[in-house]
Amino acid sequence: MSKGFEEVRLSLPHIELAAHLYGPEDGQPLLALHGWLDNAASFARLAPKLEGVRIVALDFAGHGHSEHRPAGAGYALWDYAYDVLQVAEQFGWSRFSILGHSMGAITAVLLAGAMPERVARLALIDGLVPFTGEAEQAPEKLGEALRAKLALNHKRKPVYAEMARAVQARMKGVGAVSQEAAELLAQRGLMPVPGGYTWRTDSRLTLPSPLRLSWAHAQAFLRALQCPVSLVLAEQGMMGAQPAVQALLAELPFQVHRLPGGHHLHLDGEAGAQRVADCFNPFLRLP
Repeated sequence: MSKGFEEVRLSLPHIELAAHLYGPEDGQPLLALHGWLDNAASFARLAPKLEGVRIVALDFAGHGHSEHRPAGAGYALWDYAYDVLQVAEQFGWSRFSILGHSMGAITAVLLAGAMPERVARLALIDGLVPFTGEAEQAPEKLGEALRAKLALNHKRKPVYAEMARAVQARMKGVGAVSQEAAELLAQRGLMPVPGGYTWRTDSRLTLPSPLRLSWAHAQAFLRALQCPVSLVLAEQGMMGAQPAVQALLAELPFQVHRLPGGHHLHLDGEAGAQRVADCFNPFLRLP
């Protein structure tokens, strides 16, 4: 498969991020945001099938070839939202659309709900709101997060003697993917170390969240959206395990497409990518 993209580095005021650029320079601005522990290669199959858009597919901070956040910093969703705004500023985009998968879709909803004047459209893949937590759970969850943060100093990333072993591990990871998809993610997500390969991702990304939005918070962000939303749900994806979200969708004026495939249906094969593109191309062309 030919690359079909340009690799760039973006020097933001607070961090340097890597990205892939797709599409014509005069296309409609579209920021593509990948899922947790993935990278810009998540859109390697889908991006070339989207028409009339200039796509900036980011490696989120701590992922892929982007810098890690400094010592003492964390990876809250709202920090990602700020990164996205800074990327848009660098490209001179006062208004833009967002293509988001999983965590990237959640970040997109938070940003679009908070700053509706900046976001024109949301094209979301198997992601909508974060896992939530209520007030009575907060002390226990913060304790878990603090203990895990202390223990992280004593943990080491896995080292794989061969890249193929890392690919096999990614196939079985969170949001299991096909071998071809795992190979694309691994090619960008691995780095050589003594003894083989390990993941470039920041180990802090695996820490539990110290604080979660409540269900009321999550609903408030969805109801604050002012832009058109097109949501692709994977029939074997992750959102099927969130019945409260499924019930809420019936009340919201979103385009909802239910397609065959798993959580990474846009990456697992050409057919899945084409089905997702067929949903989003008419949506992105609307005035």
